[in-house]
Amino acid sequence: MKNLNEDIKTGQFKNVYLLYGEEAYLKKQYKQRLTKAIIPEGDTMNYSYYEGKNTSVPEIIDLAETMPFFADHRLIVVENSGFFKTASPELADYIKTMPDTVIFLFVETEVDKRGKLYKAVKDKGRVVEMGMQDEKTLLLWIASAVKRENKRIQESTVRYLISKAGTDMENLEKELEKLFSYTAFKDEITIQDVEDICTTQITNRIFDMVDAVAKKQQKKALDYYYDLVALKEPPLRILALLTRQFRILLEVKDLMKKGLGRQQIAQSAGLHPYVAGKCMDQSKGFSGRQIRSILEDAADMEEAAKTGRLDNTMCVEIFIVKYSAQA
Repeated sequence: MKNLNEDIKTGQFKNVYLLYGEEAYLKKQYKQRLTKAIIPEGDTMNYSYYEGKNTSVPEIIDLAETMPFFADHRLIVVENSGFFKTASPELADYIKTMPDTVIFLFVETEVDKRGKLYKAVKDKGRVVEMGMQDEKTLLLWIASAVKRENKRIQESTVRYLISKAGTDMENLEKELEKLFSYTAFKDEITIQDVEDICTTQITNRIFDMVDAVAKKQQKKALDYYYDLVALKEPPLRILALLTRQFRILLEVKDLMKKGLGRQQIAQSAGLHPYVAGKCMDQSKGFSGRQIRSILEDAADMEEAAKTGRLDNTMCVEIFIVKYSAQA
């Protein structure tokens, strides 16, 4: 992203950009920043936006061949097109010979780095991956946002916010906005403020439930479950999320046995490094044999519920009680 920032700062732009990755917040921010830097505000004649898999390649190529109207560049933004996952030879060939009067900005979630279009864009312009940010980056980003509001926040409070709201920057931004409004007449944001106003993501509630099961805190585990049911979460979805968490723990446990560290485990298991660290700690509460037994039981419980042999709500209760009971 350093080169991207330099392009925006100097006004020296490439003819084609590809922003891709899982972090929607960063993609949105840089899409807006590039658009604002390339095209003057209100210039609708030289700006075009396309979204979705039905975007026509011939149409955007025709538009790219049209000279900009009293401007140096025409900007064409194409988002979530799927072009970088499917063969787009016509567009790939065009990118290689496109005129200097047009700038393409592609914004995608997934790309195939072996594809002709990806290689053409990489050769002609700039490709920037915007993946999930690590814990250190999130801590600095939140602290910076709080400072801009002339407020203070302890590092422990920031960590609690991440544990409660998750690592998605777009969601964290919304929770920060709520916190700033809630603490309008205060100088410091506290853990109690986060507890009072911020929404706990369901995945984090599931994590807490598994944590309670590991620590044999049966009442707490059931309380988490009943809270989710009260929030209209379907019991079988809760069971599916519990199963998913135990599968992650089993994978993390196996990777730990191989001697992998947190960053390597995060990359191999497709987890955020912060989440990977928490899963490493949580996996220590179970043996590999226990987790495999839990996964087998979860599959049996799901089948019993779907065939009507057990009530949906009750099957999850039985599952939690069984594995959170004191030995």
